[in-house]
Amino acid sequence: MKKLEEKMAELGDNFKSKHELKTPKGTQDFGPEQMAVREKVIGIITETFKRHGAVTIDTPVFELRKVLMGKYGEEGSKLVYNLDDQDGELCSMRYDLTVPFARYLAANKIEKIKRYQIAKVYRRDQPVMTKGRFREFYQCDFDVAGPGELMMQEAECLKIADEINHRLLLEAIFEASSIPSNLFKTVSSSIDKLDKIAWADVREELINEKGLNELMADSIGKFVCIGEEHPDWDNSSLFDWFCSDNLSTSEEVRKSIIKAIDELKLLFNYAILFGCKDSRIVFSPSLARGLDYYTGIIYEVVMKGSVAAGGRYDKLVGMFLNLGEKSGKKIRDVPCVGISFGIERLFAIMEMKMKNEKSCAVRTSPTQVYVASVKSGGNNQKDEEKIYKPNMLFERMKICAKLWAAGIRAETSYKANPKLLEQFQFCENESSQIPWLLIVAEDELAQNSVKLRCVATREETLISLDNLVNVLNEKLSMQQK
Repeated sequence: MKKLEEKMAELGDNFKSKHELKTPKGTQDFGPEQMAVREKVIGIITETFKRHGAVTIDTPVFELRKVLMGKYGEEGSKLVYNLDDQDGELCSMRYDLTVPFARYLAANKIEKIKRYQIAKVYRRDQPVMTKGRFREFYQCDFDVAGPGELMMQEAECLKIADEINHRLLLEAIFEASSIPSNLFKTVSSSIDKLDKIAWADVREELINEKGLNELMADSIGKFVCIGEEHPDWDNSSLFDWFCSDNLSTSEEVRKSIIKAIDELKLLFNYAILFGCKDSRIVFSPSLARGLDYYTGIIYEVVMKGSVAAGGRYDKLVGMFLNLGEKSGKKIRDVPCVGISFGIERLFAIMEMKMKNEKSCAVRTSPTQVYVASVKSGGNNQKDEEKIYKPNMLFERMKICAKLWAAGIRAETSYKANPKLLEQFQFCENESSQIPWLLIVAEDELAQNSVKLRCVATREETLISLDNLVNVLNEKLSMQQK
């Protein structure tokens, strides 16, 4: 260690310049604000997957190389990270979550499951950080394995994409418009009426009934009314053209085209039955996916660049089962369909919107209640004459323990004698935004009570310690509505 320190001192600044502390190319660290956004986005996606009945699984971050090779096409295979030989096993970092899922089905002889998985994948791509392209990034996958009515499973995948896309975009709009998070649900209920009433009526409701000012309402309107400025794409006319005699091709190919168009029409009809809006699903004849395992319908979710994609891959599990080689039986296939969300681009889109609209800072603290204390002594005493009671620290600690036991997220200062103003400022900090403050003081403790302060309004209420948990649960419950 001493020799290392001497060598570093000898190299001086030259050592520092050559050994810059940074993450590898195509990777990044995430601070509290970024993680707050990421947890929020992942929470929305997870809840959507669960709402559709999916269960979660986990697979290794690296797989046997033979499992991954030959599944991603010529270009995709070049981007797989290969690892050094490990005791005779050639392994590679996972490129996506779909191939490991198919391997999992084959290994465990599972023929029917609806699953989701949220995990990191790795690609030896040329990273473009500003566009959300990395070498290490999260994917959020939803897949259905097993037989089903033609196009019904694909329609559910599109519905999931529609739900996630709409929810994330709407919350980004609210944040960009400086709407307080506790008003998201009530504002959403007004926005949801746009397909029934005009924007002018929705705007009036937001201002007169929901408590938004005109600036907030107009900011929302700028986003939600943008669709009126662009004409809808006509899917029906594209379908009709493909089924007409305009294409000079053989009868066999023409039948295949008509069959494909009929399946697309069925998919659109099912998606609409599931609640997707027709205008949000666009048929694109030029759409192609660079992965070898897709066998049927493919789709892509587009905001600014692709944010999600997927399709049907009925032959992939059969590649792993390969029963024919061992038993002479025909290789068994497990029909599968799924969709994968590349959430890094969703993060980039949300952060860009927030930055462009100069929205309020992201709240990073999960704390619901901050337990503060004041110095004891009369108001006519000088500050230096006030004597701090050490038991105030103990009282704060006991109250925190009580709140934690009740499932309430609480914290307090680690200082024995914190200044009250500093404690107030900590709660009001943009990144903290702690909604409730408990003030522990000697006079109130003598009455077995504490003061509960609403940080936003600065209103204070005296409450009994015996009833503290009930009151806080009621306040927190009302705030979430």
